[in-house]
Amino acid sequence: MHGISSSGPTNLQLPELHFSTLTFPEMTVTYQRNILSTEYNGWENYETWNVALWINNDEGLYHLAMDCGDYETLVHTLYNEYGVTETKDGVKFNDPKVNVIQINSDVFDL
Repeated sequence: MHGISSSGPTNLQLPELHFSTLTFPEMTVTYQRNILSTEYNGWENYETWNVALWINNDEGLYHLAMDCGDYETLVHTLYNEYGVTETKDGVKFNDPKVNVIQINSDVFDL
């Protein structure tokens, strides 16, 4: 467990999370109904945050991303020219959870 030591309090209570999932013919949308956990460090979710973190903090990846101009082109280039499909943390660049609109807006300034 991260951030909780074995000598810590034994009556630690975490907020209960409730999820509702709606399934449509071509997509699944998950809504989280707990206001305490709506974002991941300002990003929509872990996957989006992780991809943005790597693009913004790896100099070579950042320069390649800027040369590509948008996230879709970056993902295509990483796979076709370098055989790279995921971050070093194991998040797939083409994971459907990655918010491409947020990446393009905040990383590529589109």
